[in-house]
Amino acid sequence: METPAEHAENLAQLIKAIESTYEVNQSEIARAIGVAPATVNAWKLGKRGSTRGPNPEKLRSLHGAFPKFSEERIFAAARRAAPGPLDEEAERRLLTLFRGLTEEQQRSKLIEMSALNEANKQ
Repeated sequence: METPAEHAENLAQLIKAIESTYEVNQSEIARAIGVAPATVNAWKLGKRGSTRGPNPEKLRSLHGAFPKFSEERIFAAARRAAPGPLDEEAERRLLTLFRGLTEEQQRSKLIEMSALNEANKQ
């Protein structure tokens, strides 16, 4: 069970915890999630590189490669809200609903969803 103190950690502290828990180095973390070692090094040094911070898919990849660290904990360390779960049934329902919209409504929803997605990246 994770404590509130663990949720207060930053991404640099999380990377150090992953290294310690899994006995891996930055290069191995980078390889496991498909980024350059310099990217993991920048995260560990607290350099975000861009105003957006780490890509949400790379954060999810951290959880996939190092599952002892929850997705919520990883996103919190990166100072991002974790995206909600989307199982196959939910995805199917969304697609069914989307197909029932007019072309104009579909364009509108895509714009709205894109804006929400971008807001979550900041």
